[in-house]
Amino acid sequence: MFWRGWSIARRLLVANLIFVVLLTAGLAAIMVSDAGSRTYEQTHQRMLSVATSIADSPMVIAAATQPNASAALQPYAEAVMRDAHVDFITIMDPQGIRWTHPNPAEIGKPYVGSIAQAQAGNTFFETTAGTLGPSVRVIVPIKNTAGTVTGMVATGMTVSNVQILVAARIPAVLGLAAALLVAGSLAAWALGRYLKRVTFGWGPEELGQLFAYYESVLHSVREGLILVDTRGSIVLHNDHAALLLGIDRPDSGLDTLKLPDSLRELLTSGRTATDEVHLAGERLLVVSQRPATLPGKHSPAGTVATLRDHTELTALAGNLSSTQTLVEALRSQTHEHANRLHAIISLIELDRPREALAFATSDHAANVRLGGEFVDTLDEPFLAALLLGKRAQADERGVTLALTASGTLPPKTLDTRELVTLLGNLVDNAIEAAAGQSQDPTVWVDLLVADGALTLTVADNGPGLPTTDLDVLGRIGTTGKTSVAPGGRGYGIALIRRATAALGGTITGENDGGAVMTAVVPLGPDLETTTEIRPENRGNQ
Repeated sequence: MFWRGWSIARRLLVANLIFVVLLTAGLAAIMVSDAGSRTYEQTHQRMLSVATSIADSPMVIAAATQPNASAALQPYAEAVMRDAHVDFITIMDPQGIRWTHPNPAEIGKPYVGSIAQAQAGNTFFETTAGTLGPSVRVIVPIKNTAGTVTGMVATGMTVSNVQILVAARIPAVLGLAAALLVAGSLAAWALGRYLKRVTFGWGPEELGQLFAYYESVLHSVREGLILVDTRGSIVLHNDHAALLLGIDRPDSGLDTLKLPDSLRELLTSGRTATDEVHLAGERLLVVSQRPATLPGKHSPAGTVATLRDHTELTALAGNLSSTQTLVEALRSQTHEHANRLHAIISLIELDRPREALAFATSDHAANVRLGGEFVDTLDEPFLAALLLGKRAQADERGVTLALTASGTLPPKTLDTRELVTLLGNLVDNAIEAAAGQSQDPTVWVDLLVADGALTLTVADNGPGLPTTDLDVLGRIGTTGKTSVAPGGRGYGIALIRRATAALGGTITGENDGGAVMTAVVPLGPDLETTTEIRPENRGNQ
């Protein structure tokens, strides 16, 4: 087809021009026809007014009863014709014999036209040919006081003169039609330029093909993609974004989705973000966001965000963290035991076996007592081993680790790996924060089983949290530590929050002479707990 290579703007311009031309022609024809109808109607009304005025004139009524009516009525009719600008006025007797006529030679002759209705006392309109040619006329009866028809008055205007009146209106009609054509053409031209600008001169086939490509790319990528406008409404999203954010309807808005406050704030703020971590339920999402700018525009039309699900990756990282925590604890214990073993060997070599035995048994008794307390209280050997190892690890850093526990934790009620990830990262962060203190660096760990929940409280006397908003602390690139290992910025809090969510619990942070992190993990509604001994008191920070 010849228009296949045309842009949308050009197609619309041509189509609109054709439409405007056809519309203008149709309107012009209707307006000319209406002008003719209105002219004929106005002529009828004017003829009726003139004829009625003549028929109601007392002079005409009186003259109609005189023997020589023509002598009185002919001059009167001629004067009215001149004043009223009508082509003829014919006054006749009840039988249709003319008393007056524009051509005096026609006086006394029968009227040419229909007179039956006027003879019956009714007004009658007609367009017919008379002695002056085709004319538009009206016939009105002349009645005396008794209502008897004593004569008739016919007034009219020739058709040629009426056509002249119609033709006089045609220039105005054509001018209006031309104005409509020009206005419509200008509107089509302006709209065409606008469409050419916004569609970049592409035709509908190219736009349709481009849309098909974008749709296939949008729904085939394995990252979530969501486009939000400046009002905070979802404009576009792909299938993976719908899965990650729980979008179940095409018209869903951000306010209807069950999103964490941090993620909702990011998507509605329009700010730029790179690899921010947000916890959405049990999913750990890494979100990057950039402004969406139209070509040739400087102000953003919204934001486009990509979402990557790192839940499985962080779960593996959590397992690795748990393993590293236990390995580090065992390494610390091994290092400490090696030192103690060297001390015992040295005492034996110095021939002081009694002191060596006392040193070995006292150290063993302390470890057995502390380990026994946690094993008996928590019934979780992994936690007991972890905390004992963390105490040795803290000793290496010069940090005092105070451990307390109360209540009974039923066996196999919680995922041990997640619990080790949670507690191990909390203690690691606290030791890291407290190690920088010059005087008496201390970390307090308290485990409480009560009211169907395990409450883990880890506090330190370090500098405290930079912010108690864990959504901010949990983002990649944000940390409360003064020094971190490469690749470790921000993942500690992210792992802690993910492990807490996996256990179905909640975690909060506050500053009270240092950082205080509290995690509450439910054990289940049917569990009964008992209160037992508290081995040590935490003391005051």
